[in-house]
Amino acid sequence: MVTATELLAVAAFLEGAHAQAFPSFGSERMGAPVVAFCRIDDKEIRLREPIMEPDALIVQDPTLFHAIDVFQGLRPNGYLLVNTNKSFEDLHIGAQVARLPAGHARAVNATELALKHVGRPVPNAALLGAFAALTEVVKLNSVAEAIRQQFPGKIGDANVAAATAAYEAVAAAPAAV
Repeated sequence: MVTATELLAVAAFLEGAHAQAFPSFGSERMGAPVVAFCRIDDKEIRLREPIMEPDALIVQDPTLFHAIDVFQGLRPNGYLLVNTNKSFEDLHIGAQVARLPAGHARAVNATELALKHVGRPVPNAALLGAFAALTEVVKLNSVAEAIRQQFPGKIGDANVAAATAAYEAVAAAPAAV
């Protein structure tokens, strides 16, 4: 997710916004949850601290719902995007999702899309495509350009294909809430 937040910041920058991306690793042990933040604004960002009240959450690993309070601080009108093929009820987060506005929570099997298009279980690009469709904070074209800048050639093209497939899946899916 660290790379994904950096790519999201680049996509926002390509659209003329100010952006800042940074990780927070917490405890320094293998397998510990990693949190990465991205701020996007139309004016210069001077703040340099963790985001305590996010507008959106992208959850790459749904097992985190059982390990930490993922929803802590999420704004009442926030967005939730989860990398999974399960329903929110199956993940035992239906009650939290029900508190969000209709259409603000989606699940997309980004890992499957990455395997299909990239050949590896790297869901970051697919999650960014899905995020663009869900929130409209950035456009898919900007996400694609950010990916191609970071990963030129076949790798970039494959990741753009995964992002596009996820974008289309979320844009076409009926709202879950």
